[in-house]
Amino acid sequence: MINQKCSTLLLKDRRRRRIIKCIYVVGFMDLFGVSMIIPLLSHHVKALGASPTVAGIVGSTYGILQLFSSTIVGSWSDVVGRRYSLLTCLQLSALGYGLLGMSTSIALFVLARIPVGLFKHSLSICRALLSDLVSASERPLVMGHFNAASSVGFILGPVVGGYLTEHEGGFYTSSFTCAAIFIINAGLVWMIPQSETLADRNDTVCRNDTSAGYHENHFSKSVQNGSHTNSHHPLLTAETQQESTSPGKHQGGFRWRDVSFLQPVWKQLSSVGSRIHIVASSDMWDLFLVRLLMAIAIMLYYSNFSLAMEERFSLKPKMTGYLISYSSTLGALAGFLVGPVTQLYKNNMPALLLHSTVLTCTLIFLYAAAPNVWQVLLTSTFFAISTTIGRTCITDLELQRGGVQASGTLIGAGQSVTAVGRILAPLLSGLAQEFSPCGPPSLGVVLALAAVALLLIRIPKWDAREMTKTAKLRNSK
Repeated sequence: MINQKCSTLLLKDRRRRRIIKCIYVVGFMDLFGVSMIIPLLSHHVKALGASPTVAGIVGSTYGILQLFSSTIVGSWSDVVGRRYSLLTCLQLSALGYGLLGMSTSIALFVLARIPVGLFKHSLSICRALLSDLVSASERPLVMGHFNAASSVGFILGPVVGGYLTEHEGGFYTSSFTCAAIFIINAGLVWMIPQSETLADRNDTVCRNDTSAGYHENHFSKSVQNGSHTNSHHPLLTAETQQESTSPGKHQGGFRWRDVSFLQPVWKQLSSVGSRIHIVASSDMWDLFLVRLLMAIAIMLYYSNFSLAMEERFSLKPKMTGYLISYSSTLGALAGFLVGPVTQLYKNNMPALLLHSTVLTCTLIFLYAAAPNVWQVLLTSTFFAISTTIGRTCITDLELQRGGVQASGTLIGAGQSVTAVGRILAPLLSGLAQEFSPCGPPSLGVVLALAAVALLLIRIPKWDAREMTKTAKLRNSK
């Protein structure tokens, strides 16, 4: 009996690992296809006869749509399930890139960017799905590997896109290739089983020992369409922070009721609105503010990098390109370090976030004050690592605070916050450059210091809340 139960768990674990690897492939191909197109968009808009002002307005369309749709689509994936929402996003994104391949006018170009801006949230839903599939202790490792796979795709994509562009009709070929990649991704997601029962392996021991027997200390996650379908998850109203140790309930986060995608649209929209309201009225403002401050600081670091290298060190654009590629490659490889580093910190994510933020702030300062290129090279090396770890940390903390049931809403909200940073960073960078080429990174140092100060104030409160929660759980046993 014990051996049979162990065999069943091992079989489920192998299925889960196959799904995780499939999601890695989807993440790699997603950014591979997108990065083929991104460097070519401005040239194509100019070739269509757009003025610089019109090109800027057209370019901002995607960012504005992403700002408002990220949280909505993420919450919708919590409502109807990951598999269905991911399939929808991939197919509509493929439609958008297909239309882009047929864009022979500005109007058609803008039309093609609308479905992509509204539904290009496949990576966010993939991250939410991964958080459904793994335990809290495994999550940083799996997220780090996913980010690494996606980053490798982002590095290789421009190489292929640039090669295709050299041939006649290269932009249209790249667009149709990107659309085909998204269709292939949709096929991979369609192959994921609609209903899969996954066991949380946290604190689970499988032993072939007759004296000790088999001890199982876990709770099961029933995943249908990639979302939880356990009937013990009523939708929260005002009391969003209730703890439960019963099987089938998520510990220490929001608890939600799932709505099938077969339900009427108005019911789905009502549930999406309720979830967004719960997250918006929660006490997670500090995490989102840290995310915003660090997003702007990092974008300010990169905002005028090429221009600053030329003005400060007379570095040619070719060498600057090599330096940026070197940093991007390290950032991709740093994803594989997330797991070992979190184990070194014993999964103490607040402390790891604080230390990575302090390191990032220090490196931005050293870059701003760098007397030579070699110091810039040194700071770029560690900057890529610290920012990769920091992004994974803050996402994991958001999921810890909000709960895996709200992962789509939380990750979507985080992407919306980052989108705000993308809007503000160019404006702040332009203002700072009026004073000095070192102005943008210097302003980034100030914002990163603000993030460090906020963490120093809030982390003790997080720890106190966690201790209170642990005490309540012990008293309830």
